[in-house]
Amino acid sequence: MDEVAPVADKVTSYFYALLFVRHPDLRPLFPAAMDAQRDRLLKALLTAAEHIDNTEILVTYLQNLGRGHRKYGTRPEHYPAVGECLLGALSRFADRIWDEETEAAWVRAYTTISQVMIDAAAADELRAPAWWYAEVVSHDLRTPDVAVVTVRTDQPYPFRAGQYTSLETPWWPRVWRHYSFASAPRSDGLLSFHVKAVAAGWVSNALVHRARPGDILRLGPPAGSMTVDHTTDSGLLCLGGGTGIAPIKALVEDVAEHGHRRPVEVFYGARTDHDLYDIDTMLRLQQSHSWLAVRPIVDQQAHLQLPDAVREFGPWNEYDAYLSGPPGMIRNGVDALMDIGVPPERIRHDAVEDLVALRG
Repeated sequence: MDEVAPVADKVTSYFYALLFVRHPDLRPLFPAAMDAQRDRLLKALLTAAEHIDNTEILVTYLQNLGRGHRKYGTRPEHYPAVGECLLGALSRFADRIWDEETEAAWVRAYTTISQVMIDAAAADELRAPAWWYAEVVSHDLRTPDVAVVTVRTDQPYPFRAGQYTSLETPWWPRVWRHYSFASAPRSDGLLSFHVKAVAAGWVSNALVHRARPGDILRLGPPAGSMTVDHTTDSGLLCLGGGTGIAPIKALVEDVAEHGHRRPVEVFYGARTDHDLYDIDTMLRLQQSHSWLAVRPIVDQQAHLQLPDAVREFGPWNEYDAYLSGPPGMIRNGVDALMDIGVPPERIRHDAVEDLVALRG
């Protein structure tokens, strides 16, 4: 991986060229424009390589990938074709060190990786559809670039507070993006997402500026392990930055519904007051629950960033930590928490791929 990382773009381009020339029948599984798709293969490989010795994280990650790939129409027979082209691309750009031993190791690794994904997809097929249709029932523009989008699915959608899904709009077929659920499961079955329009973001701009009630979206299966363990009474330390406050709000609702009076400390980070678009909701929750403390941290006012603010409070020895927001914030937050003695196994987030890519 060290050998190919500096030429990642070339490796990725060559892989897709091989795949589409040798297996043109697979082209329809991918989006028409490959801009966003191109980096995903290498990002997934980096993630697998990074966690190759951590079976629990790796298997969970691969199972989520396998379940998620059902919505693309991926079948078990597609995996050997991808593996063949992947080895072709790696051997071409790592030719300086590529030998029979390296190839054998990659064959073993890819065989294991693909089998975990295939098995997860097969198990999921017995209990859930590959995707759900979801009708937009409300669209609340909170700021010029942040919208709360609420949908109703065509059939029951089981998930847990703190999880996320992948979402496709009718305007960009086969282009999927991840969004966290902004509430715990509701009795009316509605699902809400907080979406920030980002520069050149196809899906986010469509959801913020184009989606209206009546539009039909598609949702992939729920994923993510940033959920509350209700068998313990540990406190929750929650760091939410920007629209990352959405799953944090869901976790607070989840604790409230379970009736435990365990302490929950929420640090809500933003660059400006303008970015605290959901602060009223969080403060209302604080008024309703004595065990909840909400602390807005605005960079421009406090002159310190979210992780630094967390260091000033505490101690956090008896807390489970939950982080959601931009990858850089999560990376800094994880580092800060480990610096002050929070054990890694008590730190939860779902930015595994992004953090590995950042480290590279």
